[in-house]
Amino acid sequence: MKWLRESNRPRHILYGFFGALIGTLLFSIGLAIGKEYGDKAWGGKFDRLDLWATLIGGIAGQIIQLFIIWIIIKLI
Repeated sequence: MKWLRESNRPRHILYGFFGALIGTLLFSIGLAIGKEYGDKAWGGKFDRLDLWATLIGGIAGQIIQLFIIWIIIKLI
């Protein structure tokens, strides 16, 4: 779990969370791949740990989104 606190990975988790909360997990995956492609295009490296951090946030956001939808359906 130490790798999650390195670099800017908490920010990756946050952006993945909001991407999946507003969109879907697939949107969050697209954000992650696009960000890593941008890093590589600017001379950096494709960091798979950043990708995984974004996906962890995306999974959490999708779960919260499904819970909110379930509550709304129960209220109707």
